[in-house]
Amino acid sequence: PRPMTAPLPAAEKHAVTSRPIRILFINDTARNGGPGHTLVCLLKFLDPTRIHRTVLLPREDVVSQEVRRHNAAERLIIEPALIENLFQPWSRSMVRRDFAAPAPLRLLRAAANIARAASGLARLTRRVRLERYDLIFCNGTAATLVGGVLAAVTRIPTVWHVFYPSVPPVIRPLHRRLAAGSFVRSILCVSRAVSGQFTSCPQKVQICHDALDLQAFDATARTPCLRRELGLADNSVIFGAHGRIVRRKGFIELIRAARLVLDRLDTEQRGRCHFVVLGDTPEDMPEDHLVQCRTLARELGVEDAVHFLGFRADVVPYVAEFDVAIVPSVYPDPLPRAVMEAMALSKPVIAFDVGGIGEMVNNHEEGRLLSGSPPDISGMAEACLDYFHAPELRLRHGHAARSRVTRDFEARSHARLLQAQLLDLAQTRHP
Repeated sequence: PRPMTAPLPAAEKHAVTSRPIRILFINDTARNGGPGHTLVCLLKFLDPTRIHRTVLLPREDVVSQEVRRHNAAERLIIEPALIENLFQPWSRSMVRRDFAAPAPLRLLRAAANIARAASGLARLTRRVRLERYDLIFCNGTAATLVGGVLAAVTRIPTVWHVFYPSVPPVIRPLHRRLAAGSFVRSILCVSRAVSGQFTSCPQKVQICHDALDLQAFDATARTPCLRRELGLADNSVIFGAHGRIVRRKGFIELIRAARLVLDRLDTEQRGRCHFVVLGDTPEDMPEDHLVQCRTLARELGVEDAVHFLGFRADVVPYVAEFDVAIVPSVYPDPLPRAVMEAMALSKPVIAFDVGGIGEMVNNHEEGRLLSGSPPDISGMAEACLDYFHAPELRLRHGHAARSRVTRDFEARSHARLLQAQLLDLAQTRHP
């Protein structure tokens, strides 16, 4: 795969036509999460005089609120037939108790959702044809499948924006066939770790790293609240993590590393060393992993040093008070925003070298990368100890982290580059 670069000058020629190109942006989930944040951030910085932005979501939730708050689209469409979970009830989104519903009820819901999805896809096909979009932009796993089918039926050029490291085996043949289809024109992978699943059409693949609006990560514009909320002294050293509390994100490994760290400190030092976790387990996950993490912390005797604060809508005032960020993912995490957000707030990052994390953090420059196969828990503890005892190291790596994000992961330059790509691709429909 190649890095995303500026296209040929045809894009600029198209930009001066009499109307902006019309793009349908499909996001397959409405909840809080990386893909939704990424899409909103991109939409904010696209030029509306050149790109007319229509956003399709499955329901009202965080993403729709953010689209409206930032005036990030000319039009917002809610399509409930864009199913987020095969077994979700007809009238609402999935919650945890639905996973324990009787088997006949789950089968009935699945059959109803398949029928609803089919009718929704037919309705969406008619809408796309009627509204004469120049391009379809698919953001997320289910969105790529929907967009691939729409591309095949309507012959509208389609872009896949891929965050996932793989798809379930049952849909891989369909996924591979759609990806190779002639009307899926470009596959933008957020990291090299994601691109390996497209060996059947490597010529379409470009690496398009995610990006942040750095103005939203100005710690000086917010009032710090973490130490005050927990009643911690100013000389406390805080190792923090934030994100969804699910098993693959590695919070079990973080807790075990915390135990090893505390065992190596004296009484006074243990009183100053704290681990903070922001986030919760989404309701559409079958198990509440946050409960499991709290239980393990009690069993290991670290509940006084490992603090679970739950979900916070605005993480900046909290992450701004981390001394070191830990992103303990144990699966091929494509390009976790938690890494970027911490780096944007000048925090060194400790992480396992899995997925796309090594494309964001250079070992011993912006943080520490540890072996992820198997997860090097003792190495994570050693990295924490090094940072605990060396405030100047924390400061140096934190400054390097902010510089790296400013240089390579800034949203405005990212949007300009991607906008040029989209304009160029739209030319293939109306040459």
